[in-house]
Amino acid sequence: MPANLTQQYLKAEAEYRRASTPEEELDCLHVMLRELPKHKGTDKLQAELKQKISKLKKELQQPREARRGGGIRIPRQGAGRCVILGGPNAGKSQLMRSLTRATPEVALYPFTTTQPMPGMMPWQDVMVQLIDTPPITADFFDPVTQGLIRGADLALLMVDLGTDEGIEGFQEVLEHLGSTKTRLAAESFLDEADIGVSYTGTLLVPNKIDLPDAAERLQLMHELCPVELPEFVISAQEGRGLEELRDTIYRLLDVVRVYTKLPSAKQPDFERPFTIRRGGTLREVAELIHKDFANSLKFARVWGNAVHDATQVKGDYVLHDKDVVELHT
Repeated sequence: MPANLTQQYLKAEAEYRRASTPEEELDCLHVMLRELPKHKGTDKLQAELKQKISKLKKELQQPREARRGGGIRIPRQGAGRCVILGGPNAGKSQLMRSLTRATPEVALYPFTTTQPMPGMMPWQDVMVQLIDTPPITADFFDPVTQGLIRGADLALLMVDLGTDEGIEGFQEVLEHLGSTKTRLAAESFLDEADIGVSYTGTLLVPNKIDLPDAAERLQLMHELCPVELPEFVISAQEGRGLEELRDTIYRLLDVVRVYTKLPSAKQPDFERPFTIRRGGTLREVAELIHKDFANSLKFARVWGNAVHDATQVKGDYVLHDKDVVELHT
């Protein structure tokens, strides 16, 4: 029986995936349970939601250091969140170093990264959050990593082309992720035919193409592990393919930049744009500034390609990339 999930439920699910605190997760779960259609097809999901709510309530009663993952919580920052995945020695930390200002330890031995590490990747005038994660193997998959995948806007699945063991490690990653309810696909979506299963949009990133025999291993990978994911072959160490990868990461976030201007100012603040999902409204930008500000919003003046300069609009106006807004309360 199809779940027939409502738009309100899907919105709450998306917010739950992006929540960065237990309190935010709990609020979203309550909305999801309230908005979930009640019929036989959703009995299992209802039970799972109630279980998650109960577990979160117990977690919130504990001291912060005793909570799940040893208290590891990475606040969302920037235009979006991209999580870096892969087996041992796939080059995740090297890619992190090459794309961001973070300085994770890079070594030839496996399990150099023992817990998630965030960094910020610049793209023009905005930043994108990247998160380096511990390696995934047949025997090890950090539950914190699974939560990060579910809540990410995008995932990078890296493959080590430097050794024959890299392809075996890639197979193990695919098998392990395929056995969970948090899976990878070309696009992010919820599986209504299998309630509780979510897919995170993913780019396949074979790494170390500069090393001997890497091209042959890449061909072998295609034969042994065919996956329907967009592919970007790189060398994180040498910098090959990184600019195209950087551009694609930002493009797939599908956000627009919005600059704000004070009524008393002659020029907008072009240094720190707000970013919202494409199709987002003026009210969403006001909420990013402050929720009370959004409630008191009367109108705004907008400068952009889709309107005449200083056009007056209401809160439901759909913003475009590089719009300038002057909010009035």
